[in-house]
Amino acid sequence: MPHHGNEEEHGSSESRREAEQRENEPQKPVIHDHRKVDPKTGQARHPGQEHAESGDALSQAEDILNSVEVPAAESVAQGAAGAAEAEELRDDLRRLQAEYVNYRKRVERDRAVAGEMAVIGVLNALLPVLDDVDAARQHGDLADGPFAAIAAKLETALKTYGLVRIDETGVEFDPTIHEALIQQPGTDIEFDTVSQVLRSGYKSGDRVLRAAQVIVAVPA
Repeated sequence: MPHHGNEEEHGSSESRREAEQRENEPQKPVIHDHRKVDPKTGQARHPGQEHAESGDALSQAEDILNSVEVPAAESVAQGAAGAAEAEELRDDLRRLQAEYVNYRKRVERDRAVAGEMAVIGVLNALLPVLDDVDAARQHGDLADGPFAAIAAKLETALKTYGLVRIDETGVEFDPTIHEALIQQPGTDIEFDTVSQVLRSGYKSGDRVLRAAQVIVAVPA
């Protein structure tokens, strides 16, 4: 009679010895390569992830569109049916690209308008401060000293944001930029002329922030 019990005990002993040997073996460190650029090819390993980290959804969509390859008619199918299907795919891609381009233009235009409105809001908020500066300058309080330097720096800084003063005299009255408070007869003039500016006006680009309050000389 075969001694199966001894064979099973012998097998169990070998299994335990192998398990003990594996436990005693030193654990090999596991190295994870998180480099974004392959050191051999120099190519980005996860270009989609880089765009996701940048947070530019428009760039992601553009990359997807640029990466789409429409198969040639020969690879789609043989004959006229395959060519028609390939041309239909090309038309769909062209339409999708055109819609994306229009969408991107609208987004960029909206961003520009939002930035312009933010600047205009700040300029409008500072107009009363400029009125106080003008009043102080007319009374001689800003002839010299630190406050005069501060006022000059403020006006220079606002000019960099497109703020333009409307305070010319001797020019033709323009109702789009002038507000006539007083009219009086003038001599040697052929058209309504700004003779005096009571309060300066301001504009930013083509947008009039505030019309200048003026006295207008009219032909006699």
